[in-house]
Formats: sequence, structure tokens, C-alpha cells
Amino acid sequence: MPDDQAAKIAKSKKTEKAKLEEPDSGALLKGRLSEAPDPALLKASASIDFDYKLAAYDVKGSMAHAKMLEKSGLISHDDLNKILAGLKTILSEILEGRFTFDPLLEDVHMNVEKALTDLIGPVGAKLHAARSRNDQVVLDERLFLREKSQIIGRELRNLREALLIKSEECGLAPMPGYTHLQRAQPVLLAHHLMAYYQMLSRDQQRLNQTKERLLIMPLGSGALAGTGLPIEPQGVADDLEFTSLAPNSLDAVSSRDFLLEFLSFSAILMVNMSRLAEDIVLWCTSEFNFATLPDSLTTTSSMMPQKKNPDGAELIRGKAGRTFGNLMTLLTTLKGLPLSYNRDLQEDKEPLFDTVETLETVLPLASKLVCGLIFNLPRLREAANDGNALATDLAERLVLKGVAFRKAHEIVGSLAAFAAENGQSLRDLSDKQLKAASNLINRALIDELTLELNLQARRTSPGGTSPETTRRQMAKAWDRLRQEKLDGWL
Repeated sequence: MPDDQAAKIAKSKKTEKAKLEEPDSGALLKGRLSEAPDPALLKASASIDFDYKLAAYDVKGSMAHAKMLEKSGLISHDDLNKILAGLKTILSEILEGRFTFDPLLEDVHMNVEKALTDLIGPVGAKLHAARSRNDQVVLDERLFLREKSQIIGRELRNLREALLIKSEECGLAPMPGYTHLQRAQPVLLAHHLMAYYQMLSRDQQRLNQTKERLLIMPLGSGALAGTGLPIEPQGVADDLEFTSLAPNSLDAVSSRDFLLEFLSFSAILMVNMSRLAEDIVLWCTSEFNFATLPDSLTTTSSMMPQKKNPDGAELIRGKAGRTFGNLMTLLTTLKGLPLSYNRDLQEDKEPLFDTVETLETVLPLASKLVCGLIFNLPRLREAANDGNALATDLAERLVLKGVAFRKAHEIVGSLAAFAAENGQSLRDLSDKQLKAASNLINRALIDELTLELNLQARRTSPGGTSPETTRRQMAKAWDRLRQEKLDGWL
């Protein structure tokens, strides 16, 4: 959908404002009501400002519905040809940005229906047989989300691949691992990056698992109770590549858990991406000096000419909050609704559209940030070789010598405290100082606990940071990515 549609709608609103006071504002819903809608109600009811994004999907759903009406004997073959020709013309105008949306027609469905009747005459009014806007909008949303999920899934896979490629580039480079943002134990840089790969892989699984519940075809449910007309909705399902029909019409028109599921996936994904972004921000500070980004992925200050700011990562971190809010918005909207359809459900679209647009924006940016990272490997190694980083290894050596771990922890902890009080690290302590804590510790043992030994000969437990386990992790990741590419999505 072209970006200028919102501007067109705003302009149309301005030029048509006076019509709001007229007895007939152009609305198609007549019959029961003898008075024109109050302007305040029209303003609150209009959704075309945002649901115009469903227009192409509304037309595609209408094409399938028209074919079903013809097969069911509800319209003639000649009527079908006229309707399809008209809808194809409208679809072309929508895709090319030439379609004019009238805000007085309230929503996307009425805009498409009015355009069709203007184009082909009274035959266009036959299209709405056996359906309601209630089941129509759910169909549109499912078609929209199915397409967008494909796009988002590919971008998420690209980000995971970028992390895997960057992990391989890092080789066996060490870095300090952290808990509580305090240096804890050395790890491989590749192992750290692969942690994000694993998080995002679970996000990919969550997205893929929405497939079964997204491919339920709601059309045929009518306003809430189905229809008395002889229809064959399976034909619509087959035409639009849905795998099953909605088993309950009340549920079909009033449930939005497929949207909640997507918004939940999106919020969790943004949590994980925000954590990655935070690491990038920290790494690029002068204090850490672990990495830099290309100039093209940074900004400078309008006042301080020396600045090189990682705004891309900060924006990813910042945009996470809006996806959390969108999930909470829809949860709150749904929580008190009785069955079946209520107009509150109009509020489901803006949170959905905003989250989709957010993911479409930040996922490609995140991939570029990962690919663009330039690591300061000497600085990472220096930080990883912190003299106190061997504390856990020293305690484990005592355990191998028969000391209970709690006692070993106490011994090494007292040594670390003594060293800190004297502005030293464990590596700086003398043989005498070490033996004062335990006759099982000496300089030879400390000198033996090198960074290389720590990373290469130890930490070989499943999921550990040794080169062997990290290489196995990356090999499995490549196999998985290749298989996903073969399988596709939906």
C-alpha cells in the first residue's frame, strides 16, 4: 500500500467535511434508521484512516467470495464476470495508489463496495450476499497477517543468519562474560553472539507455530450465526489457500487470539532484539571499547562534533516498548467483550499495523548492525584475561582435589577480597599469599590457569563455551537454517 494513502484520505476528509451535516452522508447502511448519523458518531466510527491497509486483501477475499456465490447459484455467470472485472480494476487502482478512499464511507469494506457499484452498476450490490462485515474483516486480517508473517519470517531468518556469519568471523576470539554487568568468566565471542541466535530461533518457532491457527477461514460465519443461503465456503478456503473452516461462527467473528498470538510473538522478539541492541550500545562506548559500527549506521550530534552515536541500536531498543503497548492494548480491548461481535473490535487494527510496521523496520536494521559490527579483538582479549576471571576455575580445581565446593568458594572468595583490598587481582598474588589461604594453592597452579586453558580444555559441558561445543552449535545452526530455507513458511 503506497505511503501517500493516508494523506489522500486526510485531503478527502477536508473536502467532504460539509457533507457530514447532510441528511444522506453517503453511507450505505439505510433502512432501519431514519436519521443521518451524528457527526460525532461518524468521526468515532470511521476506520478508513487505518483499515485502508486491508484494501487489497478485501478485494482478493471478495473475488473468492464472488466465485463461491456463482457456484452456489446465488449469482449468474454473467454477474460473476462483471464483478470480477470490476474488482480487478479496483485492485489495480489500490496497488498503484490511484484509489480514492472516501472517509464518509466509514471503512474499507464500504469503500470497495461503493466503488464496485459505481463501476458496474446494481450487480455490485449482489456481492455482499451471505456475508457480513464481521466475517469479512476477519478474513481480511488473516490474509494481511499471513502475507506480513511471511515477510517478517524471512527478515528474522536473515538476522539469525547474520549472527551466525558474524560468529564464524570471530573464530576463537575471547571476551569477558558478564553477570550483573560485572565481569564473571571468559567466554568465546562467538558463543555470546550465538546466544542471541538461539533466542531468535525460538522466536522463529513461535512465528511458525501460528500457521495452523492463522489458516482458519472465517467467511461464511456471517454476522454471528452463519447464513441461511446455500453457500460452499470450502471453495473460498481452497481459493485463498486456507486449510480449514471456522467450526463456530460466534467464535469466528469475535475472536482475535490469532492477532494476540502474533502481537505476543512480536513483543517477545522485540525483547530479545532490544537486549542485543543494548549489548551493541555498551560495546560501542569508550568505556567498553569492544566494537565500533560503520559511519553509515551511526549518527553524530548537532552540537558535539566528536560524537558517533549508535542510534540504530537505540531505536530498536526504544521501539520495543510500542510493541509491548500494542499487545496490552488488544488484551485490554478483548478482556470484557461478550459474544459475539462488538464495535470495540475495530480497535484491533492499529496495534496490529503498528507492530507489523515496527518489525518490518527494525529487523533489516538489526541485520545491518550485526553485519557492520567491527570488534576490537585485542581489547576483548585483554578484558577476558582479567586476573579475577579465573576465580571459578580455581575453585573447581580445589574441588578436584577433594575440597567441598562451598569451602572452595570461601577460600577463593577470601583471596579475591584480599587482592581487591590491595589493588591487585588473583594473578598478582604471591606464592606466600596464596598458600596462606590454602596449602592446595600456589603460583604454579595460578600460572596454569591460562585463558587458553580455560576456554579450550574446559567448559566442554553441553552448551558450554569451549571451541568444540561452540563449533558444534554453529554447525547445527547452519543445518537448521538450510532446512528452513527448503521448507519455507506457510
